[in-house]
Amino acid sequence: MAKRGINDVKLGAFALAGLVFLVLLLYMIGKNRSLFGATYVLKARFENVQGLVAGNNVRFSGIEAGTVKRLKILSDTAIEVTMMIDKKLLKIIRKNAIVSIGTEGFVGNKVVNIVPSRQPGPLAEEGDMLASKESADTDEMLQTLSKTNNDVAVIVANLKTTVQRINGSDALWALLNDSSLPRNLRIAVGNIRSATVKASNMVNNLDTIVMNVKNGKGSLGTILTDTSFVRNLNEAILKIKNVGEEANSLSGEITKMVVSIQHDVNSGKGTVNALLKDSLMAEKLNASLENIQKGTDGFNQNMEALKHNFLFRGYFRKQEKKKKKEQSQIVKDD
Repeated sequence: MAKRGINDVKLGAFALAGLVFLVLLLYMIGKNRSLFGATYVLKARFENVQGLVAGNNVRFSGIEAGTVKRLKILSDTAIEVTMMIDKKLLKIIRKNAIVSIGTEGFVGNKVVNIVPSRQPGPLAEEGDMLASKESADTDEMLQTLSKTNNDVAVIVANLKTTVQRINGSDALWALLNDSSLPRNLRIAVGNIRSATVKASNMVNNLDTIVMNVKNGKGSLGTILTDTSFVRNLNEAILKIKNVGEEANSLSGEITKMVVSIQHDVNSGKGTVNALLKDSLMAEKLNASLENIQKGTDGFNQNMEALKHNFLFRGYFRKQEKKKKKEQSQIVKDD
């Protein structure tokens, strides 16, 4: 009987120890989940919570700050997340903090991250709605990664085919094994460098010419910038145009005159026809010219005789002296 009582005591002590352990375990879990500490509520809204559930952790700058209390669907594009935050952070978290949903590890549980803003702002209070930022969805990242892997596989296959073609190309290897290739490449690079320098100098010279033209220097600059030159050029062009018109008019008059002369010659009328075709007129004209020449010669002989005549000798000498005096005066003036 006494032995049975001892066993009952042991059983009761074991049960009591188990109950105490369970209470301590629940307390530790509740403490970690902020169930037994002083907390306050902050909220945020998201379009997609990406699998977030009540009880997930909330972190502020990577430090455990509380837990997710509940999720409430407001509409098809808005889900409100209510967070229970440790009151120790009441004087730290500000209204302009940014809330996002992340993952513990790569494929672990979801977690709410609160990131402080770099700009100053008032402290967050009970029930405040914090701004949220949509984070990358893990499923979308995996899909993108899968697509990228497929693209990389295609690129690797094409690269393998290219390498095989290169290995099987005798002409390419012959080109690569050509010892003169580096020297030719250096020469080509030198020529390119020289051409580049010449092109640069040409561009600089062209720039100088353009600047001179803009500044009105040189003939072209004068033409483009000097308004008086342009006006004079326009006047010269007008004068040339007028001269051309007068030349055309004169050419017409000459043409008419030639046609008239040709008509007189062909018709046998007029002075021109008489001079060109009338032989009697030509003989008379020649005789008249000979008579004029003879008369001129006789007049010269008479004048020479008068110079030696004693009556007129003094007069001619005075005229010669006067002429010499005038010539000497002209020489002095020059």
